[in-house]
Amino acid sequence: MMQVEIQSTNQGAGLEHRSPAAMNQENPSHLLPITNNNPKTPKKLTLIPLIFLIYFEVAGGPFGEEPAVRAAGPLFALLGFLLFPFIWSVPEALITAELSTAFPGNGGFVIWADRAFGPFFGSLMGSWKFLSGVINIAAFPVLCVDYLKKIIHPLESGRPRRISILISTLVLSFVNYTGLTIVGWAAVLLGVVSLLPFIIMCLIAIPKIHPHRWLSLGQKGVKRDWNLFFNTLFWNLNFWDNVSTLAGEVDKPQKTFPRALLVAVIFTCVAYLVPLFAVIGAVSVDQTAWESGFHAVAAEMIAGKWLKFWIEVGAVLSAIGLFEAQLSSSAYQLEGMANLAILPKFFGTRSTWFNTPWVGILLSTLITIGMSYMDFTDIISSANFLYSLGMLLEFASFIWLRRKLPETKRPYRVPLRMPGLVVMCLIPSAFLIVIMVIATKIVYLISGLMTMGAIGWYFLMNFCRKKKVFKYISVEDEER
Repeated sequence: MMQVEIQSTNQGAGLEHRSPAAMNQENPSHLLPITNNNPKTPKKLTLIPLIFLIYFEVAGGPFGEEPAVRAAGPLFALLGFLLFPFIWSVPEALITAELSTAFPGNGGFVIWADRAFGPFFGSLMGSWKFLSGVINIAAFPVLCVDYLKKIIHPLESGRPRRISILISTLVLSFVNYTGLTIVGWAAVLLGVVSLLPFIIMCLIAIPKIHPHRWLSLGQKGVKRDWNLFFNTLFWNLNFWDNVSTLAGEVDKPQKTFPRALLVAVIFTCVAYLVPLFAVIGAVSVDQTAWESGFHAVAAEMIAGKWLKFWIEVGAVLSAIGLFEAQLSSSAYQLEGMANLAILPKFFGTRSTWFNTPWVGILLSTLITIGMSYMDFTDIISSANFLYSLGMLLEFASFIWLRRKLPETKRPYRVPLRMPGLVVMCLIPSAFLIVIMVIATKIVYLISGLMTMGAIGWYFLMNFCRKKKVFKYISVEDEER
């Protein structure tokens, strides 16, 4: 149950539709916890499941890193996965650790933008991040089928492929409906099983490695594709902040979040780099062969068909883990937005059986199904563009909250003064702008339409609130 200390004089008509976030802006010394007010208390996420959920929010294994080699050659691919975490992943993880512990609640980055700049930007942040999330989720059933088609050939095209994508999406969504604790421990199992074949492949590859291959700038005659290169890096190493939308479901988030993020950053970077060094060093192939799924081909070349099969199975398991983790974040984000009164109250409705936000899960699933039939490259690029817009707003929110609410208790605090924080945010912001500049016309079109829709959605929700079309959580609801 939520405990909110509000004086009786604050219960006038003027506060009828004001969210707990708005109250916190006025009284930062006593922050109102924005969490689930369902009387049935669910089991909380502990450290180990949270680490693997973060891992699957971001990576899920080295699957999907191969196009970086095809796009820019071995040396640039290795440098990309070696340096990009310091440019992007570490700053994003540090910001997530500070703000998730300072403002815990199901809503994460939506709460941060709302506290920093008000409900319009909170709504816009929520729309950008939700849409980028469900677009990203749509890629994982496609990845599953792309790996399975190498074993089951009818899945390569046509109706069997479409049906398999639909069925896999529905089944995985039902698993998510059964509860976050189940999803968390399932992520641990999926992570271990999907990484084992890579550990074996790297060990077998050691005697076959030729270090000079790591220094190759690429094959002559193969034009570098920087759009594909940067989007591959970005897609494989972003979404660190998605786990913030689960803060209300984490046991002792002030202590658990920083530890989980630290371990997850190290774990994820090692999981990408070690197989990439091993395969580049041990296998000599045409650069154009480095497409999604090439690690399985390399495993056969290094150890045999048995390891190729295992990695293909691992890829399917990894895609399942990615789907579950990111669907959870999207669903709980909608609940958090309902708690902030950005969305109608029914978006926060929880299942009576599993205490999960079933409305958020259902809506996320339906959008995912619709997006899953897009071209895979367009899926990734559209998700990256919307996510870039959201991250620029997130960086601005982080800086502004440090200035606006300096006295707010921050159990974890990034150990930098304001100039250092600005530099920390400017470097990844420059990369975000690069990602947006090199986007294709179809990505501009999709992202532009969705942004216009997000702005229109905010004003529609305001109209519905004034006309009392839907019920919204108010201060009085929170007190009860």
